[in-house]
Amino acid sequence: MGFTMGLNLVLVLAMVATNILSLYHLSSTVQSPKPPSQQPVPDLLLHQLNTIRATIRHLTRHQPPSTTPSPTTPKPSVPLDLLLYSQLSPIASSCHNHPDLLHKYMSYSPYSLCPLDSDLLAESLILHGCHPLPRRRCFSKTPPKPPSSLPHNPFPSSFLDSNVIWNKYPTCRSFSCLAKQNPSLGFDLNNEISKFMTYKTELDLPIPQLLQVAKSANSVIRLGIDIGGATGTFAARMKQYNVTVVTTTMNFNVPNNEVVAMRGLVPLHVPLQHRLPVFDGVVDLVRCGHAVNRWMPLTVMEFLFYDVDRVLRGGGYLWFDHFFSKRVDLDKVFGPLIGKLRYKKVKWAVGNKTDSSGLKNGEVYLTALLQKPV
Repeated sequence: MGFTMGLNLVLVLAMVATNILSLYHLSSTVQSPKPPSQQPVPDLLLHQLNTIRATIRHLTRHQPPSTTPSPTTPKPSVPLDLLLYSQLSPIASSCHNHPDLLHKYMSYSPYSLCPLDSDLLAESLILHGCHPLPRRRCFSKTPPKPPSSLPHNPFPSSFLDSNVIWNKYPTCRSFSCLAKQNPSLGFDLNNEISKFMTYKTELDLPIPQLLQVAKSANSVIRLGIDIGGATGTFAARMKQYNVTVVTTTMNFNVPNNEVVAMRGLVPLHVPLQHRLPVFDGVVDLVRCGHAVNRWMPLTVMEFLFYDVDRVLRGGGYLWFDHFFSKRVDLDKVFGPLIGKLRYKKVKWAVGNKTDSSGLKNGEVYLTALLQKPV
């Protein structure tokens, strides 16, 4: 209402100013016996006209959109309630930049099962800064058999396969198939059971040694975060020592979150650039696994490091587990970046990365255990 009155007032003023200008030209023509010549417009009048025009442009630019579309206006393809949600939700600040993806994600039959295999759409939105959940008016499918084994014990393949609810991996429709095709990705739980427990090189930090270091420093490890923890093996092992660890993980075409949950653990479905959903200064340990490496943009990595600092308590530990980069970058870029935290170096070991990629690119591994000062 206020906007309409203001705009009407400005339009009236514009008409008055236009009439004054016309009257000025007309009077100049009538009073002069000579043929009319072009008369200069007074500066004051030009200034008033320019002010009115600028005001009209400003008000028009800030005019709220009309709720009644004109006959020539095409009907919007994305529902207005989705666009409204994308601007109101505290975790969806970028959703309005991707309305087509959001609309596709939210398209389903109401009051029925939610579409299966939605992770590809959900993760695409999440990686663009849009966390689209919750869905409205549909129900998620869940595994039929809740886990009953301890998280560090391997499950029988038949138990795992009976809990499969996805079908988006066309070459693998079972965990046993995933374990066979991806032996190093954490799906063969018989192999996972030995991880984090043995010492083979300086790059290894077995859990018993980690806990002994903390004990020697009169520090207690009770709560932890495993960043990029895949299928949750580190969290499963730490649970044996009465340490609660939550795992941040994305699926990326393999069901990491499903496996973490089946092991009785907590998967946090968030990307590396997401603010850790944990309160300030409450975590005793943060582990950065293989997901944190030289392929991350440096700015994203710096934000991550300082968000880790935010959630770590004084005396808590930050563990870089086999962080890989080029040796020259470790010396000139990543090492100095880590050094900005001013943490105490409890362990700092560098070794050559001997696989084909490491040999080709001159890469090294860094395993570092750092303690936040009190």
